[in-house]
Amino acid sequence: MQLWSFWLPAALITLIVAGLVVLGFWRGMRLRLGPTGADGAGEKREMRIYAQQLREIERDLARGAVSPDEAGRMRTEISRRLLEADRTARPAIVAAPVPARWLGLALVVLAVVVAGLVYLREGAPMYPDQPLVQRHAEAARMHAERQSQAELEAAWLASPERAGQPEPDAEFMALMEQLRAALASRPLDLQGHRLLARNEANIGNHAAAAQAQRHVIELLGDEATVAEQVILAEQLILAAGGEVSPEAERVVEGILRRDPRNGPGRYYTGLMFAQTGRPDLTFRLWRTLLEESRPDAPWVPHIRATIEELAAIAGVRYTLPPLAAQGARGPSDADMAAAMEMSEEERAEMIGAMVEGLSARLGTQGGPAGDWARLISALGVLGQDARARAIWNEARTVFADQPDQMRVIDEAARGAGYLD
Repeated sequence: MQLWSFWLPAALITLIVAGLVVLGFWRGMRLRLGPTGADGAGEKREMRIYAQQLREIERDLARGAVSPDEAGRMRTEISRRLLEADRTARPAIVAAPVPARWLGLALVVLAVVVAGLVYLREGAPMYPDQPLVQRHAEAARMHAERQSQAELEAAWLASPERAGQPEPDAEFMALMEQLRAALASRPLDLQGHRLLARNEANIGNHAAAAQAQRHVIELLGDEATVAEQVILAEQLILAAGGEVSPEAERVVEGILRRDPRNGPGRYYTGLMFAQTGRPDLTFRLWRTLLEESRPDAPWVPHIRATIEELAAIAGVRYTLPPLAAQGARGPSDADMAAAMEMSEEERAEMIGAMVEGLSARLGTQGGPAGDWARLISALGVLGQDARARAIWNEARTVFADQPDQMRVIDEAARGAGYLD
């Protein structure tokens, strides 16, 4: 099928184009060199005669043999005849020399050969045509036939990349053994399992970290936060060598059900699509995520490194935005809700970066009332009451003549406890 559908048409078109170019070279480049040959020689001689007559008129005028008026009339008539002779002169056409023709022929053949070699090296010869429906069906098959978490973990442990990682300190490993043994006899120790999950991750034992984090979520039950689920998803994916297994995907789906705008959840969903033959869906997810993310978000470097290639695959014209243009949205309501479920340290770490970026933008560029309201709410969550009140007063000045916007600002201040 490839022979008839691609190679023969491609070869035919190449031969036609190359043949036309070669024919042009072989027949010779036609150069206009001026009037030559039998007829051309006569025309050239006629123009020389007219030019000689003009010079004789000037000599007769200088000797006084003719009057100035008569000399002018004669000059006009001879000049007219000279111009007419020049207009009707036929330029000769001379073919390029034979060596130039052979050089052109060699260049055409060389171009065809080089093009073929480049395609064989950089192209995809003999690659079958894939209609869109077939591609989607293949992607669905890849998604359904993914390896399980256990299979991916085993493959990652046996991989050269994993084997080359440094071993943890012996003293630290002794402490880890003690912690594991202690928790084996205290299965309901929530803080102990959290500590175990964190330290297993620190030494690169992500499978054990995922198991400990799953135990943490089971102990928390309905009180388990989205942040706890994100930790589990990350450890499962790291334990699988970066692959999103069906088990990890179910955890990510649970995250997005609770928080549809969750950054890690959206990032890992896009990663799963890229791994299962749907880079077009990855591009859509990651484009929006990139535009809404802070520049220091952990997924931003990888997205920025790959999204232009994803856009090309998806057939979309896309220009990567400057890094400073990201994160202008500020903390969303979902961000604030997630922050309320975190510990004080986690909350401060997550919101702090967003707040500083949003504050800097509003201070230099301004922004809508909604952004000012989010900044006031975020500062209230961080406990920076004095700064929040100062931002509130500044916003009231900015929107003093816009009652609708003022109500948005005051509502945020009321929620933060600054307005009764």
